[in-house]
Amino acid sequence: MPAIVLVGAQWGDEGKGKATDLLGGRVDYVVKFNGGNNAGHTVVIGDEKYALHLLPSGILSPGVTPVIGNGVVIDLEVLFQELDALGARDVDTSQLLVSANAHVITTYHRTIDKVTERFLGKRRIGTTGRGIGPAYADKINRVGIRIQDLFDENILRQKVEASLDQKNPLLVKVFNRRSIDAEAVADELLSYAERLRPMVADTSLVLNRALDADKTLLFEGGQATMLDIDHGTYPYVTSSNATSGGAATGSGVAPNRFDRVIAVVKAYTTRVGEGPFPTELFDDSGKWLRDKGFEYGTTTGRPRRCGWFDAPVARYSQRINGVTDFVLTKLDVLTGLDSIPVCVGYDVDGTHFDEVPVNQTDFHHAKPIYEYFPGWSEDISGVSTFDDLPANAQAYVSALEARIGARISVIGTGPSRDSIIEKHDLLGGD
Repeated sequence: MPAIVLVGAQWGDEGKGKATDLLGGRVDYVVKFNGGNNAGHTVVIGDEKYALHLLPSGILSPGVTPVIGNGVVIDLEVLFQELDALGARDVDTSQLLVSANAHVITTYHRTIDKVTERFLGKRRIGTTGRGIGPAYADKINRVGIRIQDLFDENILRQKVEASLDQKNPLLVKVFNRRSIDAEAVADELLSYAERLRPMVADTSLVLNRALDADKTLLFEGGQATMLDIDHGTYPYVTSSNATSGGAATGSGVAPNRFDRVIAVVKAYTTRVGEGPFPTELFDDSGKWLRDKGFEYGTTTGRPRRCGWFDAPVARYSQRINGVTDFVLTKLDVLTGLDSIPVCVGYDVDGTHFDEVPVNQTDFHHAKPIYEYFPGWSEDISGVSTFDDLPANAQAYVSALEARIGARISVIGTGPSRDSIIEKHDLLGGD
């Protein structure tokens, strides 16, 4: 049975939650392998809308075991707020497993994130201020707090004190902030320990045994390819590997056990935060896409930057991730346009690029080269088969498919759970 990786193909907010939910009833485990509560998934089930930030989307699917892997950084306050909110809506969360090796976001990580962004001024990265980057920095610097540390009070207090011995002078002398009390931080973390204990497991062992038992596993990436710490638009990126390779390191499942890579791509393009975005629109067209697509962050509420579809970006994502299938979302948002531009290359100071430039300066100065496709006016929100789409909508999808390097297997035609067209089976068949 397959192990499937699901990633975002652009700058996030592509609709990965919907794709996870589509597969949820057909998989046994859903694994979050990177990031923290800096990203959000919105899933609509009937008349109910669920906004998830830290929990895997599979937690909404009965019979699925949701797993938070070792590659995730966890804000325990947020974790329990989300669990309590779902419990209040009668969602069963009792099967959640949390890796003992996952790192913890503390109060000092959130503080450092916020003051650092303010200190950077016009050079800011555009983080969410939720402590994600500082938590990953501590992980790399080997002064991080892991979930397992909460069950050894002496070790926890030593680690918090050692970390703050480095950070408090920075807060006081550079950022002109008060020092943070190590005892208070440790006490707060310890207050979560007993509730957390039943959820904690050697999740790498659990997942590998599940694969040995022919279970189907879905590995859900937070953020997206163009925000990957190695392969994204650095430094305007997240602090983890959001690409398919991160599924192995972030879960403890070996690369040769993965069968398929599904990438979610929006029928246009959006991003949140700072950084280059060649097809970004600053005119009424951008506002139209934002308003019609309700392009506001699930986690932050920030308005998203909007632009036309960028084929080289999607093709880059196909190559980096080894994408076997694309899920195209929000096709319905384009309904009503007379003509739809698609970026097929870039002009950088007179030099033509067919692919995403490796040089960040070139990408920053890239001007999109567009092809134009006729639009459609028919309502497609209730369409369930590809052949029933308007001819121009079919042609648009086919044009994208020809330019991005892998087949488009699923098309989203609206926000609800059943507003989809399944052209091909995401688990590998037709």
